[in-house]
Amino acid sequence: MTSSGLRAAAALLLLCAATFAAAAELSDKLRDDSELSQFYSQVEQNPIANATLTLRSCTIFVPTNEAFQRYKGSIHVLYHITTAAFSKEQLPKSVSSDMDGNPPLYITKNRNGDIYVNNARIIPSLSVEMTNREGKRQVMHIIDEVLQPLSVQKNAKDNINNPDAMQFLQMAEQLELNDFHLRTYRSQVTLAKKESVYQSPGAHTFLIPIDESFKLSARSGLVDAKVIDGHVIPNTVIFTAASQHDDPKTSAAFEDLLKVTVSFFKQKDGKMYVKSNTIVGDAKHREGVVLAEIVKANIPVQNGVVHLIHRPLMIIDTTVTDFLKENGENGALRKFYEVIMDNGGEVLDDITNLSEVTILAPSNDAWNASLIENLLRNRKKMREILNMHIIRDRLNVDKIRQKNANMIAQVPTVNNNTFLYFNVKGEGTDAVITVEGGGVNATIIQADVAQTNGYVHIIDRVLGVPHTTVLGKLESDPMMSDTYKMGQFSHFNDQLNNTQRRFTYFVPRDKGWQKTELDYPSAHKKLFMPDFSYHSKSILERHLAIADHVFTMKDLVQYSEQAGNVVLPTFRDSLQLRVEEEAGRYVIIWNYKKINVYRPDVECTNGIIHVIDYPLLEEKDVVVSGGSYLTESSICIILANLIMITVAKILN
Repeated sequence: MTSSGLRAAAALLLLCAATFAAAAELSDKLRDDSELSQFYSQVEQNPIANATLTLRSCTIFVPTNEAFQRYKGSIHVLYHITTAAFSKEQLPKSVSSDMDGNPPLYITKNRNGDIYVNNARIIPSLSVEMTNREGKRQVMHIIDEVLQPLSVQKNAKDNINNPDAMQFLQMAEQLELNDFHLRTYRSQVTLAKKESVYQSPGAHTFLIPIDESFKLSARSGLVDAKVIDGHVIPNTVIFTAASQHDDPKTSAAFEDLLKVTVSFFKQKDGKMYVKSNTIVGDAKHREGVVLAEIVKANIPVQNGVVHLIHRPLMIIDTTVTDFLKENGENGALRKFYEVIMDNGGEVLDDITNLSEVTILAPSNDAWNASLIENLLRNRKKMREILNMHIIRDRLNVDKIRQKNANMIAQVPTVNNNTFLYFNVKGEGTDAVITVEGGGVNATIIQADVAQTNGYVHIIDRVLGVPHTTVLGKLESDPMMSDTYKMGQFSHFNDQLNNTQRRFTYFVPRDKGWQKTELDYPSAHKKLFMPDFSYHSKSILERHLAIADHVFTMKDLVQYSEQAGNVVLPTFRDSLQLRVEEEAGRYVIIWNYKKINVYRPDVECTNGIIHVIDYPLLEEKDVVVSGGSYLTESSICIILANLIMITVAKILN
């Protein structure tokens, strides 16, 4: 072959290679990926989508086959395509889709670095960018949900393309809304002349109560202009999957004299809720939180997104009993309500009869603890546990803070002689509020749900059902931290995890140890020094009774009445004391001292703790000599050793 022939052959090979390279387009990539086959089959059947991939720049958002399997609605291929190429970094806050009317797709970039298109997450590292034969740049992002536009009923009389939120309200009867109707709220918007709020251009979040939520005849009359503003989050589009949970957003009802925030949160069962928090109220709009379940989420409109909710926000028009019944059917407190009714329902009657009441209501997840199953059959014990969650007072977070200003807040429950202990850590939205009752520490996960006669706080554990050992309780309770520290460096705590034994531990609270610092300053200092751990241990041993059963305060009162004094077996010797009940509180009489019981009967899985106001300590217990600290028992041991040494020398 001549040199010119070789050159021609080489040119032909290069041309073939170039042609092959050109053939490796986005459409080929889509066709060859078996995980995207269902979307590709939809593209094949749509001539506009085919033409776009062949001729134009574009960005396509491709759901996985798994996403298609979960999706039950109609597929709108062009809603997944926009006729401009955007990498993940280039995606703006919204892009126009290629569907009729060009309805927008909303882009959310959250704090975790995830990117969402409407409610679908872009799967990291799977995005592809290529150029087609026409030299047009094209980008493919893989997403975990099928994008669902606003759905119109087949028999709709109007041509509905890309409506704004007001048009959505006006045409709701022609839309696919799962048989939910919006007539009542729509009429209130018109009556209050608030159409402009729903027509406002931009990107907003609209929360719309369904007609069923207005079964209470007077409720619709409470939906005034300010309440309507409280159902709109301006300049922010929030789809549920992309939402930051419990992240309060300023509503349109946020001004000098009225301040309302709105936030989203999700239950572990997957249900989404939205809540309004009226931080600053007025004569018509009370302060407090109102919860609403989202019954149909993520409906995109021209100027944002709509969520349908099961009741209006901001309106506080139900009692605590009404709230429990409403959320007991299939709501956030379903299991709590079931337990109340399974126990005979008397607890609900008691709540109804209280003019002011606060409920610490365990969430549905809180009832899944294994220990609770055994207790459900014990109606008497269950009644006591339920009563432990009821307070005869209106107790919101502000009131808890006031009580907690200088110490852990102590609040009585309707259960006889049972108190709850609140502790607040942090400030503002970062504050964590814990409550202890019957040995259980719970965290308030939803506070200040306001009702006409009180408040409901949703907590993450059932109070009165212990789930930790004596050691675990000591370690986690802020009131017992000094006793825990003293027991750690003396290794006294090592035994307290033993589940084969039953401990009754009289634990001085931190303020009790602080009092000893005033009474015996030198001794107090040494009690908390590792070099004197033997002596710290000796004193702690006096506070710990070990037997085959625990001693409740009620038991100790009864034994004291029968025998005058009670002798409890401790690690080294025994503890002799008497317990009396005075004005509903317990008092320990020990060595002629009266010591108040601050928190009786803190139950643990291997024992019980009684938190006391002062340690079982006397001045004669403490000897400080030559810079050392000795207990009375230690002195006796040393003297005995000296006598033995002296006798041995004499005998020798």
